[in-house]
Amino acid sequence: MHSFDFKLEAKDRASKARAGIINTPHGQINTPVFMPVGTQASVKTLCSEELDNLGAEIILGNSFHLYLRPGIEVISQAKGLHQFMSWHKSILTDSGGYQVFSLNSLNKVSEDGVAFKSYLDGSIHNFTPEKIIEIQMALGSDIIMPLDVCAPYPCSGEYAKQSSDLTLKWAKRSKDRLVSFREDKTLPALFGIIQGSTYSDLRLESVKKTVELDFDGYAIGGLSVGEPKNSMWEIVEVVSNHLPSDKPHYLMGVGTPLDLVEAISRGMDMFDCVLPTRNARNGTVFTKKGKIILKNAKYQKDFSPLDETCQCLTCKNYSRAYLRHLFMSEEISGLRLATIHSLYFYINLMKEMREAIVLGNFEEWRKGFFASYSENESVVKNGLE
Repeated sequence: MHSFDFKLEAKDRASKARAGIINTPHGQINTPVFMPVGTQASVKTLCSEELDNLGAEIILGNSFHLYLRPGIEVISQAKGLHQFMSWHKSILTDSGGYQVFSLNSLNKVSEDGVAFKSYLDGSIHNFTPEKIIEIQMALGSDIIMPLDVCAPYPCSGEYAKQSSDLTLKWAKRSKDRLVSFREDKTLPALFGIIQGSTYSDLRLESVKKTVELDFDGYAIGGLSVGEPKNSMWEIVEVVSNHLPSDKPHYLMGVGTPLDLVEAISRGMDMFDCVLPTRNARNGTVFTKKGKIILKNAKYQKDFSPLDETCQCLTCKNYSRAYLRHLFMSEEISGLRLATIHSLYFYINLMKEMREAIVLGNFEEWRKGFFASYSENESVVKNGLE
């Protein structure tokens, strides 16, 4: 049994921007959508009820980290990840493919899968494409991702092709293993992942062969790993031109508010990134006018809210001066209040873009956003939580 569908509601006339609705067993997701990253069954500093109040409709977890801690047996006994973390909306779980890339000193990739050493206790584990599907079935995720190989930047064309080819082989094995569960379980949606680094010909080959396998949605992986922005957008354009219009399009690990606007204009629907939460915990927040680094001395006597147009709990009740004081005093509440604001900003940015697409004025909205938004203050780099 399969209970996942995607309906395209509106398309922008001047760009590829789209608005749609995803339905999963745990509710409706309005796209475009930003998924807060809850790597280890927790969006850092917030509880599930607060995420719900912020308007989040789906969050992201990581199979690799959850497998290591607390362990699949614990989550299974809790009747799945939703019950374990008391989150009753949709969950997408990543396979851990990025960790294969980022922790490559601890692992060995072969045709069969990945052998890796736990960063927690040094124990040895083996991930195959089939095992990753089994883990995510035990988690009870609504949308799952297959094991893939994320090539670093820069890399040779030969290495990028080997990684892309292996990702494709693992994708087929992943789908075959998922289908084997169909007799007695409700199946989650499985997305295919497009790889190929910054090589347009490899990306084109990857997207065509992945689409032939007929997944529920399609993700672009292996970007935002150090490549120039113009290379990233070139690859997004190449891939988006060949993605089925009746399936969700997911750009993994991206990014800044400007990145999100650019990606949506190129036909992307779903996003995840630790940027708003990680930066918030380090004292940098996002507003409609740009970034604010709260530790800067100029905010010491600034009693205005972070963003006068924002309706989040933080902006309604606390000033920049107070938030700066919390960070300078190393008070934990500062991390939480900053995280609440930045996630509210990201989630509502998606809502504004969706409304503009539906009303047919996305390009006008986009120009207005770019005119008011500034990135003139430094910010912590993209990365995993």
